Amino acid sequence: MSISIAKWPVYFFVAVLSLLALIPFYMMIVMGTYVSEDLYTGLKLLPGNYFIENFKSIMEQNFFKFYLNSVYVSVLNTVGAVLISALTGFAFAKYNFKAKKSLYYFILGTLMIPSQLGLIGFVVEMRTLGLANTLYPLIIGGLANAFGVFWMTQYIASSVPNEIIESGRLDGCSDLGIFARIVLPVIRPAMITLFLLFFLWSWNNYLTPLVLINKESLYTIPLAISTLGSEYRTDYSARILALAIATLPILVIFGFGSKHLIRGLVGGSIKG
Repeated sequence: MSISIAKWPVYFFVAVLSLLALIPFYMMIVMGTYVSEDLYTGLKLLPGNYFIENFKSIMEQNFFKFYLNSVYVSVLNTVGAVLISALTGFAFAKYNFKAKKSLYYFILGTLMIPSQLGLIGFVVEMRTLGLANTLYPLIIGGLANAFGVFWMTQYIASSVPNEIIESGRLDGCSDLGIFARIVLPVIRPAMITLFLLFFLWSWNNYLTPLVLINKESLYTIPLAISTLGSEYRTDYSARILALAIATLPILVIFGFGSKHLIRGLVGGSIKG
């Protein structure tokens, strides 16, 4: 009983931090219930009465279609990037091949190059391949992720013993079989951590869709929010409400995956 009472200050402190972290999201919802002009009259702490009108404005812009576009792009991009990172990390961590270190350091070196520097070349490449004004560049553009390769290499090297891999080979298991049956269950926390991070990055991606997509029907959430309003008026309240709605999947995913995220971060920071 005394131990539980001693933990009360910790629980109280965590509860206060949680409430502080949710305040921005609460303010987004509150500001989305007012007319845009009312936002300039002072800080709004209580909900207004313009929520339905703002929600209608969002739905009139075919916002649900843009939502599906973002889900489609983010899920495919994230799943592909996580699998490629895991396979590449497995190869670097547990195999010896020619120019292994040089290739690994080259991949790490790309982390120091801002992604914006390669955007022009990527746009030219996608237009040459006839993939401009499609969702495919948004999916394939992030499949090869240097951070993911580094993360999985370190995690597999420290968490997957060589002995269980050798035992799998002695049992006649192929390399892909070893990866699927032995390695994947061990590195699941790291993969879930990468999934959360990659999904967040893909969901919030604005620059790449901006320069590659001109068809409104292919807009993702960030582009769609920037177009809310009319020709003569920018509807900031509707945009803020749309931002709040767009944040919901991130909150849900991180809520369910928070335990795995912490476990993956801790495991990836330790190398034996």
